[in-house]
Amino acid sequence: MREKILFDDNWLFHKGDINIDFPTDKAPTYVQSKTERKHWGPASRYYDCGSEVFKRVGLICTDKWENVNLPHDYIILQEPNKDENKALGFFKYENAWYRKKFILTEDDLEKRLTIFFEGVATHATIYVNGCLMKHNFCGYNSFEVNISDVAEVGENTLAVYVETHDHEGWWYEGGGIYRHVWLTKTEKVAVDLWGVYVRPEKIDSDKWQVTIETEVFNDKFEDVSAEIVHSVYDQDDKPVSNVGGNLDILLRDKNTSVCKTIVENPELWDIDRPYLYTVVTEIKVDGEILDTYKTRFGFRTFELNKDTGFWLNGRQVKIKGMCAHQDFGLTGKAVPDNIHRYKIELIKEMGANGFRTSHYPHSEATMDALDELGFIVLDETRWYESSDEGKEQLEMLVKRDRNRPSVFFWSVGNEEYHHRTEVGRRIYKNLAAFVKKLDDTRPVTTAVTNDPETAVVHEEVDFIGVNYYLDRFEKMRENFPDVPVISAECCATPSSRGWYFEDSLEKGKSSAYDKDIAAWCIAREKAWKFICEREWVAGEYQWIAFEHRGEAVWPRLCSISGAIDLFLQKKDAFYQNQSHWIEDRPIVHLLPHWNFAGLEGEIIKVWAYTNCDELELFLNGKSLGKKVIEKYGHGEWEVPYEPGTIRVEALKDGKVVCFEEKTTTGKAVKLNLKLDNKIEIANGKDIAVITCYCTDREGREVPDATPFVNFNSNSLGTIVGTGSDNADHNPVYETSRKMYAGRITVAVKVGNTTGDLKVYANTENLDSAVITIPLK
Repeated sequence: MREKILFDDNWLFHKGDINIDFPTDKAPTYVQSKTERKHWGPASRYYDCGSEVFKRVGLICTDKWENVNLPHDYIILQEPNKDENKALGFFKYENAWYRKKFILTEDDLEKRLTIFFEGVATHATIYVNGCLMKHNFCGYNSFEVNISDVAEVGENTLAVYVETHDHEGWWYEGGGIYRHVWLTKTEKVAVDLWGVYVRPEKIDSDKWQVTIETEVFNDKFEDVSAEIVHSVYDQDDKPVSNVGGNLDILLRDKNTSVCKTIVENPELWDIDRPYLYTVVTEIKVDGEILDTYKTRFGFRTFELNKDTGFWLNGRQVKIKGMCAHQDFGLTGKAVPDNIHRYKIELIKEMGANGFRTSHYPHSEATMDALDELGFIVLDETRWYESSDEGKEQLEMLVKRDRNRPSVFFWSVGNEEYHHRTEVGRRIYKNLAAFVKKLDDTRPVTTAVTNDPETAVVHEEVDFIGVNYYLDRFEKMRENFPDVPVISAECCATPSSRGWYFEDSLEKGKSSAYDKDIAAWCIAREKAWKFICEREWVAGEYQWIAFEHRGEAVWPRLCSISGAIDLFLQKKDAFYQNQSHWIEDRPIVHLLPHWNFAGLEGEIIKVWAYTNCDELELFLNGKSLGKKVIEKYGHGEWEVPYEPGTIRVEALKDGKVVCFEEKTTTGKAVKLNLKLDNKIEIANGKDIAVITCYCTDREGREVPDATPFVNFNSNSLGTIVGTGSDNADHNPVYETSRKMYAGRITVAVKVGNTTGDLKVYANTENLDSAVITIPLK
């Protein structure tokens, strides 16, 4: 039977290359030319400090190894350096080695053994017992290594060499084994990696035909006849259908079974009710069950129409989407599964219903969350290349994600200069045809930013996805009137959390108010109005959900287009998006705060974001006037500052339905800690996201507090990162941090011991804080 063993723990790690002089005599030269080519150096099974083998040949192994667990990113632990590349986050990128020993039994060697790497940044070379097994030259795709032939009874050595010097993006790329690794043991006949493809198709008002393709490998040295049984279960694990068939597979080969079954009146997957089904696939040979494989899927219909946009389950839906990179400001690319999910929960709270995996395959944990929380996903590969390698990476993406009901569209490229050329046309046609062979149920595009109104690739795509340039959409529609359109990327509006003054390059700050960058990139409000006024534009994917490292200008360390900051604090843009996207409850958000001591009489810009009809602003109880608010608009006043309370009331049909107010606070007297995400289990993996803030004597949060705070925890957790100001150049792992704009985020990794995890915060002249997190 299938056994999947998580291989994340107990690795040895060495930062930097290891240079060992090549021996001068014949014997080592001879043996390095054989299957087990690495008899010395970190790829060798014998590479242990003090090894007698090394002593005999006069080689000494380095002792600069440390114990680490995965996911692991070693680049993020540096102090940023302004002389390093600003697009890549001001870090020096170095190579590294990982080693792991594991034990196999005689019974194991009767199985098919593979090691699955979900992601290694950037180029990876894999060795097992000194034998070269795999080169992988993309830091964003997952890959599997079959080690069955070289595995041995007893101790085995897995070595991974990571090279980071060839960059694949203009953002922070990190370095290391930053996603999960698994050892998988199966029988010699079993379902291949991502080998089950489930295609539901509505055939009448209450019946759906479910086609299940199953790719099965036969690693035996004889032909086999296998029986395949599929059982379909609903979300409550109740059986709803089953089907089976037989499949002949030649020795050392693969074959694909196709079965069809009917499901009546299924629950539909929808963004508001993401209902999931499961197919359990059994592979039998001579009546014995050799493999059991589970595949989740969903029932839904959709259409992308050139005139009326996107339709889901028979109703018109505007896509309210976000793009995102995969890093987390406090851990780099090494993001635990619970943080991947928390990030998707945050943008769901913001009102988003769409997600673009810019510009590469994202983690399985992210994709699972998108399925489970209900998103319209534009799924994108990294390289716009029709080479064998480019197709292999694209195949990985499509096979992994083609069962996911949240995935509606494939993107095979992003902002390529060749989108304007015949070369680009040929590459697109090749890649799109390749995708259709693997999955013909979803439309394919490539995200265009160069000359979108005339790009020749638009003559080939299933729908047009354009980055920015809303000012060219009308002309583009004239030129390509029969092709549906989505704004694949827009609204790269810079803003700094808590910064309500003019932009300051010296401080790395940009005003928090919504604004245009240029004609090609307009503000959030203008972009959403533009899209909503044109039924034929299916929706938008904003750039970007979260601030991400890289694409920065010193002293700032990150791009600041996010609606959520680098350390997962909500910015004003978060609430602006709520006012645009949430329709079932009244929304109003007031900015700025009202702590401007010393600026009495100075004009302060006061804005309010709302989905209501009318706003009225009050300062210390005095009305500053009502404003009628156009749909997706905002209220704006210029107010001479005086301490006190500023309040905005939102009205619908003349009645106040919600309000928000900001009050001038006193000085900070107390630190406070609050848990932002859900943490329950002492699993040694999850990270608790904790916010530290200050309150005054009245218990009011002080939005401009700036104390220097020290953090520590008891033995049930470890502080792995702190962050506040995205222009703070102290390494993320430091447990003391100066507060910026009233907030510090603390990342605490839980341990494996149950009990009460306690986190403490203290500083001079303020009362200390403690938070208790029960762990089961």
